[in-house]
Amino acid sequence: MLDIRPVSELRNNFTDIEAAVKSGHPVYLTKNGYGSMVVMSIEQYSALTDSIEYKLDEADEYAANHSERLTHDQVFGKVRDRLARH
Repeated sequence: MLDIRPVSELRNNFTDIEAAVKSGHPVYLTKNGYGSMVVMSIEQYSALTDSIEYKLDEADEYAANHSERLTHDQVFGKVRDRLARH
């Protein structure tokens, strides 16, 4: 079940929100009835972003060691081709 709270809870009940995110559950905060932000633990955030960071590091290393450069159209053309094959 989603844990949705008004953003004022962050200030008024920080320890409750901290306990929720430490237990592995993100907390969705609203402002004036609309979604404003999500609070999550560093571990949850890392789980979401580590693979992306790794791929970006690989791309940086490849670019540093190779002179080949592709245009936007070339890159997305290759992506479209791969998606069409699957």
